[in-house]
Amino acid sequence: QVQLVESGGGLVQAGGSLRLSCAASGIIVSINAMGWYRQAPGKQRELVAAITSGGITNYADSVKGRFTISRDNAKNTVYLQMNSLKSEDSSVYYCNTYDQFRNYWGQGTQVTVSS
Repeated sequence: QVQLVESGGGLVQAGGSLRLSCAASGIIVSINAMGWYRQAPGKQRELVAAITSGGITNYADSVKGRFTISRDNAKNTVYLQMNSLKSEDSSVYYCNTYDQFRNYWGQGTQVTVSS
């Protein structure tokens, strides 16, 4: 059974940093594509960052140069380092992976950036 557990969200001032963690079980993060999504109230869920099994990363244009996705294979955990945070980054952030059957989502972690 795949489980994704996010942590690390919180309240931060604009310009500050946070690091989100996604602890995975039931899958091996090093051989699965992993992603971070976010969803603000009244908006669609959007891809923020992703990393392939080969380590290739891609980012939404809005976060390029500010956010970094990475993984720790020993801890089976994926991270999202968020720097230079802006008020528009405020959202619930979700960890994601998928297999041939379905998408898997964590419960989400709230990030609030005060201006």
